[in-house]
Amino acid sequence: MTFEGVVEQAQRLAAAAYAPQPDDLPPALAGLSYDGYRRIVFRPAESLRLGRHFSAQLFHRGFLQKKRVRLFVQPRTGAPQPVPYESRLFDLGKDLAGKSFAPDLGFAGFRLHYAFSDAPKGRVPGFQEEFLVFLGASYFRLRGDGQEYGLSARGLAIGTGAPEGEEFPDFVAHWICEPEPEARRISVLSLLDSPSVAGAYRFEITPGDPARIAVTASLHPRRRIDRLGLAPLTSMFLHGQSGPGARNAQAFDDFRPQVHDSDGLAVRTATDRLWRPLVNGRPSPQISAFRAQPLKGFGLMQRERTFAAYLDVEARHEARPGLWIEPTEGAPGPEMVASGASPRQAGPFADGAVQLFEIPSREEYMDNIVAAFVPATPAEPGTPLRFAYRLTTVGAEPTEALPGDLARVVSTRVGSAERLRPTEPPSPQRRLYAIDFEGPNLPKAQDDGVTAVVSAGAGTMVEPVAAFVPQTGGWRIYVEWQPPEPLPAGDVVLRAHLEKDGRPISEIWDAAA
Repeated sequence: MTFEGVVEQAQRLAAAAYAPQPDDLPPALAGLSYDGYRRIVFRPAESLRLGRHFSAQLFHRGFLQKKRVRLFVQPRTGAPQPVPYESRLFDLGKDLAGKSFAPDLGFAGFRLHYAFSDAPKGRVPGFQEEFLVFLGASYFRLRGDGQEYGLSARGLAIGTGAPEGEEFPDFVAHWICEPEPEARRISVLSLLDSPSVAGAYRFEITPGDPARIAVTASLHPRRRIDRLGLAPLTSMFLHGQSGPGARNAQAFDDFRPQVHDSDGLAVRTATDRLWRPLVNGRPSPQISAFRAQPLKGFGLMQRERTFAAYLDVEARHEARPGLWIEPTEGAPGPEMVASGASPRQAGPFADGAVQLFEIPSREEYMDNIVAAFVPATPAEPGTPLRFAYRLTTVGAEPTEALPGDLARVVSTRVGSAERLRPTEPPSPQRRLYAIDFEGPNLPKAQDDGVTAVVSAGAGTMVEPVAAFVPQTGGWRIYVEWQPPEPLPAGDVVLRAHLEKDGRPISEIWDAAA
């Protein structure tokens, strides 16, 4: 099986009516509780060996993981080999003790393991750690060496935030390609299907720190799709530096100062880079759009990377990765040449917007943040869409993905501006913002050439000040925002960045007040 072979399968699927995956779980599996499903454990001795450095383990169907995913191993030569289901591959746990299931049950997904160069303390050399999971719809989770799992990526998002509801495409088959014996990179081919579209994906995976996946996709719509989310990311934000962050939001009664897998959205265009701190606690979900023509990159980041910010020994939020999406050049495939698709259709990242969808949540286990690139041109049936991008895990910044030429926003704190003569309660008409920037190219002492540039979509930004912070070596913008009377129903966008001698030296802080 090759990528073009999966493309041909996607074309055939798209030309026919959508046939949903059968929901044929035996009652014993369909009725499992969360804990009962977690007790099903794949036996490591049964792992699929993939060269010297990789192996794969499989996920059982059950509980919420109801759909069957076809799995194959593609040898270096010859035909793909189906991975047969056998109950003996798993310790089924006490809830299913003594049971076995038919060979056609199949699997819910798989995870890849890798022998990192530095094995964890106490582990034998060559020990293989889990670093990538494909499980549920088109979701996959990636972590770098030394990181914990956090946010998820997806193959595709359709209609996120739309009134008629979101459609969740499924990966219905995966071909895990056997690498050369000493290879440190592995490939997976995947077939996607949903009522609106069929698609072929190639994932070229390089573990490490950072971990990277080069993604190539070919989509074949069955119908017009107005809100097609490319390279979607899904995360959790409960509360952060300034509480939930939304106006009049209810505070969390939590011993942990912050709880989130991501704390902001970064968007890079040809001219600038923008940082939007995430918000929870609005009365209803909200979509924000950031125009990019063309898009250079975007990602959900976890910039706060100190244990003291979270105080959660088990969750280790400080070790969770950000994910950075960067479009790459992808040549049109044969099906695009045959259809006469234009270069613009071959490069959907050329014009559109990064959309951020924030859902109010009081539940830590709920992923309430979605970010994706939505092309300006709707997808049309009969017009294939081929694109490519690179996905990179991000830890501490600056990194290769987000270089240090522009200083980055590292904190946003909001409070009453009535510090000298406070009123009780504080006036909602005076809110002070303190925005901290760090970066290797910032001046290392107070410099009269550094200024704060600020703006507000409504209301007034009062007396902005750019100040050097000797304790951190960074810079801070202080600015008071005075809201308009009356307050608008929705958010007000505030912006600020640092300039030196009229040239931007920081990314743009973009906040929803």
